[in-house]
Amino acid sequence: QVQLVESGGGLVQPGGSLRLSCAASGSLFRIITMAWYRQAPGKQRELVASITRDSDTNYADSVKGRFTISRDNAKNTVYLQMNSLKAEDTAVYYCNIVGTTRWGQGIQVTVSS
Repeated sequence: QVQLVESGGGLVQPGGSLRLSCAASGSLFRIITMAWYRQAPGKQRELVASITRDSDTNYADSVKGRFTISRDNAKNTVYLQMNSLKAEDTAVYYCNIVGTTRWGQGIQVTVSS
């Protein structure tokens, strides 16, 4: 059974950067599409970015130009580089295997001065 473990969250000032990592178990990582979602307090979970097995990417309009999703198939890991962070990026971030109910445990990102 595939497990997803996120890391790299924390507290950062506005304008700062963080890199989230999501490590997946299992041998099928290289052929699956992965995504990052986030959920802010009182809001629905929303798609942030996704990446296919061929590294084609898709981003929410709110993060385009600031966030970059990438993957390292040799390490079974997907990353989310977040730059120019804003207070409205504060949320719990989750990684997901697209098309499944496989989710990581979630990791808190707080952008505040």
